Amino acid sequence: MNSPFHRAGAPAKFDRGTFDLESASTSLGPPPDALSTAPSSRRSFLQTIAGGTVAGLASAAGLEILKPRPVLAQSTLTPDAALRELMEGNRRFAAGRLTAYEQDLAVLRQHTIEKQEPFAAVLSCADSRVPVELVFDQSINHIFVTRIAGNIATSEIIASLEYGAAVLGPKVILVMGHGGCGAVKATMQGKTVPGQISALYPHIQLAVNQAGSDLDAAIKANAKIQAALLRDSSTVISALVKESKLKVVAAYYDIATGIVTSLE
Repeated sequence: MNSPFHRAGAPAKFDRGTFDLESASTSLGPPPDALSTAPSSRRSFLQTIAGGTVAGLASAAGLEILKPRPVLAQSTLTPDAALRELMEGNRRFAAGRLTAYEQDLAVLRQHTIEKQEPFAAVLSCADSRVPVELVFDQSINHIFVTRIAGNIATSEIIASLEYGAAVLGPKVILVMGHGGCGAVKATMQGKTVPGQISALYPHIQLAVNQAGSDLDAAIKANAKIQAALLRDSSTVISALVKESKLKVVAAYYDIATGIVTSLE
């Protein structure tokens, strides 16, 4: 299926060639014993330069034509179609067939100066092994991302996602836990920790209570609990869900395989 947010084919490259002006001037210039041929040689040299210039201009013009059109992330996608777009992007990532890099970043930046138009929002862990846009093979302006250790729905996170849902119009919110989550593991261990790290524990404890000593089960339970919290505790998000304008889904990212699996 062709993604509505990607252009097929690698970007055109302008081949400037290996023409060396200095060496060309030396080789094309008249030898000392052939001064009578100098005008002809000079004409040939100038024709060569002129031809190269015209070809260069034509190639540059071709580049303008081949530039991908501006990507407009906000669309008439349904919530189910937006979720499919995320999952298809993840399949490309897991298979090593990324396409987001093919888009012209200069064009994307230029057309997103005034506003952002994400088709999806993702609540993920702050873990450095979970680069959200990369995991879903998306580029600038496509995903509204909130990140916090343990991918928990704190008041601040809920406020951010409410803003995204109400103002920016994403069609799906994906709450994504991941393998080996340190925040969930720390909550399970319940050890004394420095600073305010333990402030994460109350948000994750219910998942730990449900899963017992199984770390993966606790991580998945936590993602589902946080997704349910968004659906039920936010009047903004719940209203959009009831109107079928938005979908909230829990998911699990396997850091070993790169695959995201829906938990719904």
